[in-house]
Amino acid sequence: MKACIYLLPLLFSVIQQNAISAESGVPFKTYFNVDKDEGLNRQLPVDIINRGTIIAGTNPNTPPTTFFMEDNKTLTGREIDLMTAIGQRLGVKTVWQDTGGFDNIIPGLKAGRYDVAISNIRATPKRFKQVDFISYFNTSRQAVISLKSSAISPFTDLISLCGKTVGAGVGTAQIDILNKTSKVCEAKKQQPITVAVFPDRPAGVVAVLSGRVPLFYGPWEGLAWQVSKLDKLTISGQINVDEPPMSIALAKDSPLEPAILAALNTLIKDGTYQKILDHWQVGYGALPEAKSNQAIF
Repeated sequence: MKACIYLLPLLFSVIQQNAISAESGVPFKTYFNVDKDEGLNRQLPVDIINRGTIIAGTNPNTPPTTFFMEDNKTLTGREIDLMTAIGQRLGVKTVWQDTGGFDNIIPGLKAGRYDVAISNIRATPKRFKQVDFISYFNTSRQAVISLKSSAISPFTDLISLCGKTVGAGVGTAQIDILNKTSKVCEAKKQQPITVAVFPDRPAGVVAVLSGRVPLFYGPWEGLAWQVSKLDKLTISGQINVDEPPMSIALAKDSPLEPAILAALNTLIKDGTYQKILDHWQVGYGALPEAKSNQAIF
């Protein structure tokens, strides 16, 4: 196999919340507000109740899921609304931290820099060896983008990428999927896929725009958002994969897990969860129930 080579929300009435400066939190804007559940609050660990906050890590460069607004300092997006609503349901504030890169998320959780992380993290058996998960979004719909001018014929399966160079973000599940597909290509006596690894999705999008790579592969919601903003781009590949869902990540055996799982399921039940996804135009990925750990797989 060839070696790997190295933005507009709907108009709602806005509720702005700023993370507590004493906690060194990043400012954020959320578009939803939910009521506290006293029973769920009592499920929280004592230290979280006393602190009054849950510290959440995110890698804010993937609209519409988690990104900085035009001021380049205020967080917003699906992840911000969802985790903030979970905190509100539990009766605590969410303090946001920028992880400084997707690859920093799991090490940061293990080091205790934040209590949870939510940032387009797909639950995988490999990651499950290091952290625990609570599912929140169906990731089966994915996309491959290209320049319109390249006139690539539309396709719906990854085998169509045999013999091509395709970009993906470092540390993402898409790299593993492409590498597995490349082995299938070779088994079918076709040329393997050359996987071009980029530090993040925006870097990959820029690489497609500049012609450095012809294709970039990633979650549908983020790439569809980019295509809607950049007229030179198009979605050439509409891919459906059987993969575990996007999930909130926590340190192994975190005492926060039961409360967060319960709070998320109340948001699913009362309709807030669906409203959040619909607000960011990703309602198609709603799960009927949040699950944790082995139940996800």
